[in-house]
Amino acid sequence: MKKNFKIFFIFLSLLAIDIFSKFYIYNFIPKMNFFNNIYPYGGLKIFKNFFFMSFSIVHVENTGAAWGILASYTKFLFFLRICIVSFLLIYIFVLNKQKEKNIPFLFIITGAIGNILDFCFYGKVIDMFYFQIYKYSYPVFNFADSMVSIGIFLLFLLSFKKSDRKESI
Repeated sequence: MKKNFKIFFIFLSLLAIDIFSKFYIYNFIPKMNFFNNIYPYGGLKIFKNFFFMSFSIVHVENTGAAWGILASYTKFLFFLRICIVSFLLIYIFVLNKQKEKNIPFLFIITGAIGNILDFCFYGKVIDMFYFQIYKYSYPVFNFADSMVSIGIFLLFLLSFKKSDRKESI
């Protein structure tokens, strides 16, 4: 029971960070303006040209998925996100026999729910983290996107863990 409470506490904490960061950005940071040629384009400069990298907090609204993909299909994306979260919850609580995968799935589910809530609150996803590496501008992303990426990375690492099952020849 204590372990479930810890997992639920982690879930709520990560979700709260995501919700409050997006609320702050949406209400207090002007939308990113590339027509203003002065970095950070209306956002908050954190650092510039530090080992050829720049980082700023900006306000970008994305109606699509990652990098604006499927931006014209917002209802489809909303439904798809709900289906993915539902499937992952069923997998974790019913089908999953490998409990070490619960934390990576927790990150993925929390990030997905964060972006679903964005769509419910704002009608779009609020993105804020903007990196430039040398002259390349990485697409703007948010805390929820980071959680999904961390979860996928952890699952990738777990895929290299030796299984207790014997391999069939």
